[in-house]
Amino acid sequence: MTTNNDGSPLISAAALNEALGSARPPVLLDVRWQLGGPPGIEDYAAGHLPGAHFVSLDGELAAPAGPPGRGGRHPLPDTEEFGAALRRFGVSADRPVVVYDGATSLAAGRAWWLLRWAGHPDVRVLDGGFAAWQEAGLPVATEVPPVEAGDFKPVPGQLPTVDGDGAAALARTGLLLDARAGERYRGETEPIDPRAGHIPGAVSAPTTENVGPDGRFRPAAELAERFRALGAGERELAVYCGSGVTAAHQILALAVAGLPATLYPGSWSEWSSDESRPVAVTDQPG
Repeated sequence: MTTNNDGSPLISAAALNEALGSARPPVLLDVRWQLGGPPGIEDYAAGHLPGAHFVSLDGELAAPAGPPGRGGRHPLPDTEEFGAALRRFGVSADRPVVVYDGATSLAAGRAWWLLRWAGHPDVRVLDGGFAAWQEAGLPVATEVPPVEAGDFKPVPGQLPTVDGDGAAALARTGLLLDARAGERYRGETEPIDPRAGHIPGAVSAPTTENVGPDGRFRPAAELAERFRALGAGERELAVYCGSGVTAAHQILALAVAGLPATLYPGSWSEWSSDESRPVAVTDQPG
C-alpha cells in the first residue's frame, strides 16, 4: 500500500484514496467513538468512507468491564470474538487495513494497537480521520457494505503489555507516561473512575498534545522531541490512561516518533478501583 511516509503507521487522505484504487486496496474500518458521547454508528450512518465497515469500540474492541481491580473499563477483547468480528469485516492476513475515526485518531489508535497486538502486519491510521477525508473533497457513502469473508486469525501478544505490578515497577525503574488530561493526573478532577490522582512515579503526558488543531499528528521530529524531553528513549517505557484507549493513541504517537512503548491495558480504571494500590495527588511524578 502506498503511504505518505514510508514505514509510518499513518496514511494521508490523498495516499489512502490512491491505495483504494490499486489492485490491492485496504480494508477500511470506521471506529468513530466518544467517551460518554452518542454512539459512533450514528455518525457512520450519516456518512463514511466508501466501503468502510463500522467497528464498535465498546462492543468489538473491548471485552465487558471487569470487576473492581481487574481489567478496567475497556479490557482487551476476547481473542476468538475479536477475530470473528475482523473476519466479518473482510480482514485478511495478506490485505492492508486502514482504520479511522472522526479526526483525532483517539479511537482509531485503539484499533491500530489491537490489530498490531493481534499480529496483523499492515495496519495504518488515516491521519486526521474522517474530517481530513472530507476536507480533501473525497467521496462519502451512506451504504453499508456487505459482510465479507476475511481469514485473519489473531495471535495475541505481538505488542507488549504490563499489568498493574509491571506499571508500578516501570514507574520506579523506567518511564511510565500518564496520557490523561493534566487535571486528572493532578487529581483536581475525576469524572469517571473511583479515585483521583495518578500512579506514583508516573509522568504527565496528555494525549491531546500529540495532535494539532486539525486532529492530525504533529511531525515525527516534534513528537520525538516532546517524548525525549519527558525521558523517553533512555529507559523502558509504558503508557496508561483512563481505560487503555487513549494510551494506545499515545503508543501510536510514539511509533510515529520511532520510539517503542508498552501498554498498561487496565490503566487508571483498574488501578484506582483497587484500594490496595497507592495514589499520588500532585503535579509531580511522585
